[in-house]
Amino acid sequence: MVRRRADGRLSRRAAVPAEPSPPARRQVGADPDAPLWRAAQVFRLVTVVYAVSSQFSTVAHYTSPRLSWFFVALLAVWSGVSAVLLAQGVGQRAVVVGIDQVVAVALMGATRLVAGHDWYSAHQTLPTTLWVANAVLSAAILGGPAAGVASALAMATVSAVVRDQVNLDLWRDATAPVLVAVGVAMGFATTTARRAHRQLEQAVRVAAATEERDRLAREVHDGVLQVLALVRRRGTALGGEAAELARLAGEQEAALRMLVSEQGTQLDRGEELVDLRALLRAQAGAGVTVSAPADPVLLDRVRAAELAAIAATALTNTTLHAGAGAKAYVLVEDLGDEVILSIRDDGVGIADGRLAEARAEGRMGVSKSIVGRAQWLGGAAVLDSSPGQGTEWEIRVPTRGVRGA
Repeated sequence: MVRRRADGRLSRRAAVPAEPSPPARRQVGADPDAPLWRAAQVFRLVTVVYAVSSQFSTVAHYTSPRLSWFFVALLAVWSGVSAVLLAQGVGQRAVVVGIDQVVAVALMGATRLVAGHDWYSAHQTLPTTLWVANAVLSAAILGGPAAGVASALAMATVSAVVRDQVNLDLWRDATAPVLVAVGVAMGFATTTARRAHRQLEQAVRVAAATEERDRLAREVHDGVLQVLALVRRRGTALGGEAAELARLAGEQEAALRMLVSEQGTQLDRGEELVDLRALLRAQAGAGVTVSAPADPVLLDRVRAAELAAIAATALTNTTLHAGAGAKAYVLVEDLGDEVILSIRDDGVGIADGRLAEARAEGRMGVSKSIVGRAQWLGGAAVLDSSPGQGTEWEIRVPTRGVRGA
């Protein structure tokens, strides 16, 4: 670290070792549905106990008792196998859920093989309604409310057909309402759990980024910023050519402070939508002012990155061609279905025909980097400039739409 001695000279002190990055204290499970799957398998095993108990009380009424015990044994074995696969596996869950639907339907159909018409038409199927609900739960966890309701309606229809009760008044048979309610409830529970998991992941990322930013800010402040501030003060005091170095050091100090500040932080929130304001504010600094709405301007990652690249190209042109001391101003407006990005400077402007000359010379910065990007995003870029009046770009891009059209 650079320090000032009593005689006014600079001395270098041994740098303090940088703080190690804090370990990841908060871990978020990769599978947001895992708790629901485990709870559903506990319910499955409970229903197996109920189904076996029901078999003891109803087997005396079956025409084929031994065959009924075979089907009950199959029910128990499949319940154990599926419970293990669904609770632990992720890749094969869709296959297991599909087999679960088939097994439930087959066991309901097997009721006609072990009981007479008088019995099965007045009682529930061989696999009890409570056990059949496992197939509905699995479908709802896998595919949400729509899949849960579809499975519930399928199971209720099969139950009615097997029991020869298709014309039964709905309110006299609770099978369909119960199964549909189970599918809807578990489907929405799954949707809520996934949303909560995404929010938790986002909170963990924000916390980790904040900790890392604070650590870097301390290190930068203890070293680089102090040196830049010292160069700026000494250069200003010396004057002459040193004053230009002081100005440059001051600009870099301001830009660096912006970078490590809360405003200049770009956080990856793990989502498809990105706040355009953060990408634009990262380009702010000495000579560049960024104005944005108070609310986030959310765009898909590609669209936001392309707009930020347009702004970067325009600001680079300002630095290279607008003249010494030119200031640039970036304004973003969110109109709901359209985003307007304006980049204006107070430089020397662009002479008539200069852009055509640049294209003829093979310089494609404006036509490709700005106009081409805007058109690729389905929008348009309009240039307003005249000698001595500065330059202004207005880029209008839809917030959604097909890119590359």
